[in-house]
Amino acid sequence: MDSSFALLFSSIFIANIVLVQFLGICSFLGVSKNMRNAAGMSAAVAFVMVLSAIVTWLVYHYVLLPLALDYLKTIVFILTIASLVQLVEMFLKKKMPALYKGMGVFLPLITTNCTILGIALLNIQKQYDLWLSVVNAAGTAIGYTLALVVFSCIRERLDQSLVPDAMKDLPVALITASCMSLALMGLAGIH
Repeated sequence: MDSSFALLFSSIFIANIVLVQFLGICSFLGVSKNMRNAAGMSAAVAFVMVLSAIVTWLVYHYVLLPLALDYLKTIVFILTIASLVQLVEMFLKKKMPALYKGMGVFLPLITTNCTILGIALLNIQKQYDLWLSVVNAAGTAIGYTLALVVFSCIRERLDQSLVPDAMKDLPVALITASCMSLALMGLAGIH
């Protein structure tokens, strides 16, 4: 249990997927202009990340390894994640139309979010068992959400602040993101 908590804490703060490992920067910068979009994307990513961590772990250990096809893991994981997103989208459209409509464009965007594939590959690379893979995915999803929501709040405030024209929008956003990244990298010595 200690190792589970340590992994959870580490994946949220110390090895934050966006601010320390620099995966998912496209959605981090693209969807963070307002809080509503950031929250929607975060919820969709969190759900798919945990679900895909379970499915890709099972596919790797019960299909690829026994058939000695582990060298195909990247392409198989991409196809698995894309299929999972499509199944979730069809399920939500049929069974929960309000939630489907609320998620809007975020669900299809997850297929190309590199954090999902990154966690699936990291779980295999670090040889986590199924439980630790789920813990890592959940912690990473929380860390992704935390980074995206905090960043979107800061960007909303920056849009209302007096910022020189040359620094408006993306330049000041990149400076802000780098400061957030430096703050989390200061935790790197904690184990």
